[in-house]
Amino acid sequence: MAIRVYKPTSPARRFMSVLTFEEVTKKTPEKSLTTDLRHRAGRNNTGKITVRHQGGGARRKYRIIDFKRGKDGIPATVKAIEYDPNRTCFIALLYYADGEKRYILAPLGLKVGDTVMSGPEADIKPGNCLPIANIPLGTLIQNVEIKPGKGGQMVRSAGTAAQVMAKEGTHAQVRLPSGEVRKVPMTARATVGQVGNTDHSNVRIGKAGRKRHMGIRPHVRGVVMNPVDHPHGGGEGRSPVGMPAPMSPWGKKTQGVKTRKHRKYSDKLIVSRASKNK
Repeated sequence: MAIRVYKPTSPARRFMSVLTFEEVTKKTPEKSLTTDLRHRAGRNNTGKITVRHQGGGARRKYRIIDFKRGKDGIPATVKAIEYDPNRTCFIALLYYADGEKRYILAPLGLKVGDTVMSGPEADIKPGNCLPIANIPLGTLIQNVEIKPGKGGQMVRSAGTAAQVMAKEGTHAQVRLPSGEVRKVPMTARATVGQVGNTDHSNVRIGKAGRKRHMGIRPHVRGVVMNPVDHPHGGGEGRSPVGMPAPMSPWGKKTQGVKTRKHRKYSDKLIVSRASKNK
């Protein structure tokens, strides 16, 4: 997919770029596969802001995505490639042979008219979903399950892909986009192929208004605040942090300090950590 760069008719336009959406074939979503999406602007049930810098944004519907891919042995035809405002990749509308409609994450190269299938007997081609035990070594995969049957939770962002590195016993070793190598159960499912919309990371927002359309409010640096508002605040003119380590607004260290209080169960499944140069 190509990226469109605007002529600098204004300061905002000078560095702004957008996707051309050549792959998208349908503008309106499938009504039966959408639901309302409430925006809480970072507030909890009592109205207190618990997540800062959220609010506003364009109104949008949530598209119900089939992350489990549980309809085994039933072929489905790709009827449309659609834009989804709730995620970075595009989605594909499938019409199954039994008449059911579902959305899936659109892998790179999937086109209208293609046929996809899920299940152990599926072929190794983009869009097909099958257990990792049936996927050859070296294959690029996406929408990877952590727990069998729970649905894909890893490798769902635009342009990302994991790779099956090895198989041993009940687990396979999968290299994630971060460089981390993790053990995944052989019975867990994954979709063949790389996630589409690979140019997403090359788009430049260009102006503050586009961030507001996304529901992201401004982030103010601590060094420009007053001491009452932030540990970095105060001073005459520009001043350094002036303390051993950068702090959060609540006085907690933010760099080089581990915050996890206990080890996760899945830690023992990590073969090697993510590479630091990524």
